[in-house]
Amino acid sequence: MASAAEQLASNINFGAFSKATELKKRLWFTLGMLIVYRLGTYIPIPGIDSQVMADIFQQNQGGILGVFDVFAGGALGRMTIFALNILPYISASIIMQLMTSLSPKFAALKKEGESGRKKINQYTRYGTVLLASLQAYGIAVGLESFASSVGNAVIDPGTFFRVTTVITLTSGTIFLMWLGEQVTARGVGNGISLIIFAGIVANLPSALVGTLELGRTGALSPAFIGILLVMVVAVIAFVVFIERSQRRILVQYPKRQMGNKMFGGESSHIPLKLNTAGVIPVIFASSLLLLPITLANFSAGGGGSAEWLIAVTSLMGRGQPLYLLMYATGIVFFCFFYTAIVFNPSDTADNLKKYGGYIPGIRPGKNTAEFLDYVLTRLTVVGSTYLVAVAVLPEILISRFAIPFYFGGTSLLIVVTVSMDTVSQVQSHLLAHQYEGLIKKSKLRGRKR
Repeated sequence: MASAAEQLASNINFGAFSKATELKKRLWFTLGMLIVYRLGTYIPIPGIDSQVMADIFQQNQGGILGVFDVFAGGALGRMTIFALNILPYISASIIMQLMTSLSPKFAALKKEGESGRKKINQYTRYGTVLLASLQAYGIAVGLESFASSVGNAVIDPGTFFRVTTVITLTSGTIFLMWLGEQVTARGVGNGISLIIFAGIVANLPSALVGTLELGRTGALSPAFIGILLVMVVAVIAFVVFIERSQRRILVQYPKRQMGNKMFGGESSHIPLKLNTAGVIPVIFASSLLLLPITLANFSAGGGGSAEWLIAVTSLMGRGQPLYLLMYATGIVFFCFFYTAIVFNPSDTADNLKKYGGYIPGIRPGKNTAEFLDYVLTRLTVVGSTYLVAVAVLPEILISRFAIPFYFGGTSLLIVVTVSMDTVSQVQSHLLAHQYEGLIKKSKLRGRKR
């Protein structure tokens, strides 16, 4: 069966794609929603002087604001309606997933199936509104204190500006949350990941031009730019290799005799990915780390900030040891946390025992669960180390040589992983379409006979 599926998948071509009407509709819907998102990143919030904001961001783009702007798709630098992007929703999702592990009430909701999932999603939306409102208010207060040689960032500061900013930024986040859910349900790929992906990819050409400009002015040597491009290709190849790596655990099913026939006796495997959590830990760690630091940067830029806040801001700057340590710690934590959510060794062991399957040399039940947990823990150690290396090591180079963040490990990791996931879903739709075609042909042949 597996070989037949692989053979069918290998026969997928452009002709099959042209006949897959449902897939084309999904792709056009996804593209349309991403275009709407990109248009929104150019609509400024009311009461902002765009030129002053451009000057302020130009002075701080090498810092943490530049990192946040990557995930916001350039919306932060332009201070548009999508300046908060989807990060409040990600933060609310993290909190809810933590609650399902710590609170018996939320753990019970998780076990209720579809109805429990809907309630958890509803609480996540409420949390998104609350977090977005708080962060929007902090940004509004911080913007009022910003000024450059051109003038003040806010044209008419006061209560009205704060209220309109909170409403605008919160509404932008809620709209992106809805848009991401629509893409996931009616499009191709994970909508939330695709929104971040689109923001990064849209700014890659300008980042490439900026890097070449640094080479033209002599800020970077041509040899270093060549080494940088080779490193980018090497990181992409490394990410693809690790993301496709699996540990296959053999599962054997016993033979059963029913009448005069023998059934079963087949072998299968449980595919455990080397990086089970995917790109989620990097996005989670970035969202939790970037938002407080960004608000601290806004407050520190006000001129009347406390000395301790300025000191903390400097310690948490790009490439600083404290920033890198917290970033790496967050990635490792969410690697183990998210892996524990998506794969439960006890449930897998119970299902194997229920259907008569067993791992050769391991007793069914508790011993199987312990073995799966043992293997998964060691795979997660390797996977988390890989994520930290890809995300943190290029961060050091970026801070030392002033390379655009778009060429950093985090950006490349998100782009490559989301691309692979989307392509995989496209292939799944094409495969399902070809299976449907084969079934229809077999039915027609049966009727002719």
